Amino acid sequence: MSKDNKPVNFALMGVAGYIAPRHLEAIKKTGNQLLAAVDPHDSVGILDRYFPQARFFAEFERFDRYVEKLRRSSNSQQVDYVSICSPNYLHDAHIRFALRVGANAICEKPLVINPWNLDALKELEAETNKSVNVVLQLRLHPEMVKLKAKLGKSKTKHKVVLTYITPRGHWYHYSWKGNEAQSGGLATNIGIHLFDLLIWLFGGVEKHELNWRDEKRWSGSIELERASVSWYLSLSADDVPVAVRAKSPSFRSITIDGEEIEFSDGFTDLHNDVYTEILAGRGFGIDDAKPSVALAYEIRKSEIKSMPINPHPIISAIGSTRI
Repeated sequence: MSKDNKPVNFALMGVAGYIAPRHLEAIKKTGNQLLAAVDPHDSVGILDRYFPQARFFAEFERFDRYVEKLRRSSNSQQVDYVSICSPNYLHDAHIRFALRVGANAICEKPLVINPWNLDALKELEAETNKSVNVVLQLRLHPEMVKLKAKLGKSKTKHKVVLTYITPRGHWYHYSWKGNEAQSGGLATNIGIHLFDLLIWLFGGVEKHELNWRDEKRWSGSIELERASVSWYLSLSADDVPVAVRAKSPSFRSITIDGEEIEFSDGFTDLHNDVYTEILAGRGFGIDDAKPSVALAYEIRKSEIKSMPINPHPIISAIGSTRI
């Protein structure tokens, strides 16, 4: 809702995508309305659950024309926010579209694939007097908020192990997500939230190294201002520890100086919290996103200097029945 308790108008790009239902729910839960949605795929029955009256378009050109028509109509019909759930390589163009039609943008991660695009978006923000907001929901995860407070501004250099296993089926590699030019690869598509979280918790990047990369697993190390990090990303269900599989298909863990903080749960409502913060003027913007976008890009372009026997040398038994 707006400050005067009137519903805020939204449009959504990529409504047939995997993450779109969380945005639809967040728009609904915050008391606002969806006027229009677009996706080249028409399997969008999810709209009936949230906004059955929303206009749907399978062609961007018709969606563009409709949103422009609303822009020229009464203030009550103009789109205030465009939520962007489209493939990563389209984010830059779709953010530009949102700003050009006089709306603020709410964009899924990564904000862009290549960091130099962020400077141009900053200029467009200033020209249009509209804002670009990025979904960095891990910063709002209760366990991470507690951890941030606990760490405070300590100058101590911590030893951190981050393990993020989120299994995906064969479809993943045949979709745009498996195309590095379109997704940015595993470090950008999956790792971006984690890299942002690490930088948010432990300060800026001093150096980094990639030590493993294949179709399903990437791992490496990062030196931050206040932490030495070993990280491991995996799409393989075989890597989920046996003790975890019975209760969760995924495994997300941060170990700091030997103390584990497991955060596989607590993700359900985070998009609702993100929208609440954005509508209150406390969203995360381009400057917040830039360090992790730059790091993911540099990791993607890195050469592996020496490939270890195991992709995760710290947790050597990962994926085995010994866990």
